[in-house]
Amino acid sequence: MPTEKNNTELKKLIRGILNLGGFPGSLKVALRGICYLFFFHRNMRIIFIAGIAAFCTGLYLKMKGIELTILCVTITIVFLTEIFNTAIELMIDMRTEQYDRRIQIVKDIAAGVVVLACLNSIAVGIALFLKHIPIQ
Repeated sequence: MPTEKNNTELKKLIRGILNLGGFPGSLKVALRGICYLFFFHRNMRIIFIAGIAAFCTGLYLKMKGIELTILCVTITIVFLTEIFNTAIELMIDMRTEQYDRRIQIVKDIAAGVVVLACLNSIAVGIALFLKHIPIQ
């Protein structure tokens, strides 16, 4: 049988789950991180400009909704891999300044993931854009 104490704890739990009061603060922190990447990391600016250019080109060529969706997902994957690569590098650099071959391998792997995402985006771009560009 539920007790008054259990009911009170349950109500607090439900209020905590439904409380969105912390969301604006969380959003502010996330946007601050994205702004940091954009202003202090050249590669993020390059990826951003390339992504916007690709999306605008897709709109100009009147791509179908599913094609634009695929394009947006591909652009987002490149963004995400660069964000994680940068986060990994910053965390490692905060931990130690000494050279360690294992740390270098971790950084190289993280950078390799970005390269794979970029190669994938090129392949997707070719597949999507070639059918919209008339070849003579």
